[in-house]
Amino acid sequence: MNLRQYLRDNRITVVIVILAVLAPASWFLERWVAGPPAVNDFVGPPVSDYELYTSKVWSYDVTGQLNFIMTSPRMNRRAGDESLYINAPEFTIIAKKPGIPNWQGNAPYGWVNKSGTLMRLDNAVYMWRPAYAQGPMATLCTSNVTGWPKENRMETADPATMTQGASVMNGVGMRANLNDNHLELLHDVHGTMYSSQNNATAKPVDCRAIAAPPRTSEAG
Repeated sequence: MNLRQYLRDNRITVVIVILAVLAPASWFLERWVAGPPAVNDFVGPPVSDYELYTSKVWSYDVTGQLNFIMTSPRMNRRAGDESLYINAPEFTIIAKKPGIPNWQGNAPYGWVNKSGTLMRLDNAVYMWRPAYAQGPMATLCTSNVTGWPKENRMETADPATMTQGASVMNGVGMRANLNDNHLELLHDVHGTMYSSQNNATAKPVDCRAIAAPPRTSEAG
């Protein structure tokens, strides 16, 4: 039997064998011509490890004393860097001197790093301290604050309005060390100051009634 006769009599088997050989060969040829597949370098948004609702966080200083308390209706712990993204934080900064009340505050958004040593308060930030024996009520209106909770320090480059009693001060940029109740406006500072006696009897001013609209930023 010659080859032609064999191929004609067994054409189905021959076709199957040819297809079996050509299929991988064509795949290898395509890979050689086209090159390796493109790498998908798209990086999506951070993924939450978990979410906390109606949560509360405590921060302690290097000596082990309570330094900072934050509550929030929702916190997201992000995978990777293990930081916290916080919605509508309300916070208390613990006073370090006897007889001086704590500072209270709030912001639309917040962020705290894994170790709790660095914090951001995004968009409008409002803080207040109640009146006490040695001083009238104090308020602070600013935005986009960076803080160091374990050191009770914070700063911003944005405009800030500070009040104490009826005294009002405005400026651009602010530094604060709340361990010694020191708040400093850095640039373009102006305002109205009252003497201690007049300030004690005058109607206190809340910065929210007079502060310029805050600068906004994207929340993380």
